[in-house]
Amino acid sequence: MRKGQATREFIIREAAILFNQKGYFGSSISDLTKITGMQKGGIYNHFENKDELAIEAFKHAVGVLRDRFRLAMEGKSTAYEKIEAVISVYNNAYDDPPLKGGCPVLNTAIECDDSHLELKKHAQQAMDSFLNLLRSLFLEGIERGEFSEDLNAEEMAIYSTSIIEGGVMLSRLYEDNKYIRNNIHRLLKEIANYRKESALFKDHRTFIK
Repeated sequence: MRKGQATREFIIREAAILFNQKGYFGSSISDLTKITGMQKGGIYNHFENKDELAIEAFKHAVGVLRDRFRLAMEGKSTAYEKIEAVISVYNNAYDDPPLKGGCPVLNTAIECDDSHLELKKHAQQAMDSFLNLLRSLFLEGIERGEFSEDLNAEEMAIYSTSIIEGGVMLSRLYEDNKYIRNNIHRLLKEIANYRKESALFKDHRTFIK
């Protein structure tokens, strides 16, 4: 990797954490120079402006999340196991989030709203990606006979995301993981109610072996 590209990626990684902790509007150029150890000119030698840096930093943050989901699902064979793994990525949302500062999609969605339409668009795309992941896993479970046919994959994906993000927000607000963990526990119990007896029997038989 060329030095210029390596420097650019370093700035993006540091900015991703800064923006996720202090927000796009709450972060100043002095904050950026402090965390990177670079001068303003050195930073903006790699980016046209703060907006470009913010978008690249957000993309990096979303990539960190995707990697965590992918890693969590490794070795999982059933749709339920994959769903449980993805949801459990948020189990320590307060003291050990995938990225310092909490969920970057939630943070960006709340901060930007209508004040930064380009970042809002990227937040929508990232949320669409997460919703599609959950939706596809629920559909996989239905098609493989793990879940009953009366499970609505679209509704459950939206509901699950709302429960997760709400728990993340409460845990960040009260500085306590119990809120997200309670939500995850309850959510997984609700999802498990849609599992067919044949799938539960298979799990039981595997456990005995």
